[in-house]
Amino acid sequence: MASVGVITRILLSKNLVNTGWLASFSNTGFIKFYSTAPQYENIKIEVVGSKKNVGLIQLNRPKALNALCKSLIAELGQAVNDFDADQNIAAIILTGSEKAFAAGADIKEMQNNTYSSNTKGGFLQSWEDISSCGKPIIAAVNGFALGGGCELAMLCDIIYAGEKAKFGQPEINIGTIPGAGGTQRLPRYVGKSKAMEIVLTGNFIDAHEAEKMGLVSKVFPVDKLLEETIKLAERIGTHSPLIVKMAKQSVNQAYETTLKSGLLYEKSVFYGTFATEDRKEGMTAFIEKRSPNFKNE
Repeated sequence: MASVGVITRILLSKNLVNTGWLASFSNTGFIKFYSTAPQYENIKIEVVGSKKNVGLIQLNRPKALNALCKSLIAELGQAVNDFDADQNIAAIILTGSEKAFAAGADIKEMQNNTYSSNTKGGFLQSWEDISSCGKPIIAAVNGFALGGGCELAMLCDIIYAGEKAKFGQPEINIGTIPGAGGTQRLPRYVGKSKAMEIVLTGNFIDAHEAEKMGLVSKVFPVDKLLEETIKLAERIGTHSPLIVKMAKQSVNQAYETTLKSGLLYEKSVFYGTFATEDRKEGMTAFIEKRSPNFKNE
């Protein structure tokens, strides 16, 4: 296996990015759909699933291995917000290409940033549009998810991976550290020791190792990943959207507070479900041995 330094140089190399080898996979990607929002230049969106209730977002900068430039993140935030506001959408899937989910941030774009410009301009603040989404977001990761790409996957609520996926935080190789949650979310997924090893060495981890660590929920063959991710989103979509949102908020609270405070929060949300028609319908349907008809009131 090539060293981290060699692979990092390959990923960041302008010459290789501009060759036909990288450009060609834009024509052979594993996702075949057309954007329904032509104003987007760096992403494609589609509504999928048997009930057309799953929002699919594909990062689409193939020549740059989906490097996360400012305009891509802005478009992604807008698409997430739009799907979040659409009552017909139950869950959102975020994916890339077979070669790369996202190989990292756009290094050229940030090369001339300064401490002052980062602070005054609120660099990376737009990522909060994704983390604040009320609906579940599932990352379907094939290929490289490095640096900002790994951080973007961790912003999602569930990560499914193709068997050839590679995760990592190689920022140490270019003289900086993760800045969009890598040093904060990664320890919560994999523990302090593993997170330290990944961040301080810049080493990559494969999909199966990521699954063992708890970073990834499940691993699938590359050509089955999107299909399985859509199935998961559809399964989530059979439940009350209101209760799903409340459950997501409660789980997220576990990462942001003490156990005692988290338990109190959970109990208050649990009590709150008893003020909803969907809770009443769910329990009534169970007793009557029928499928519930949730209203999302």
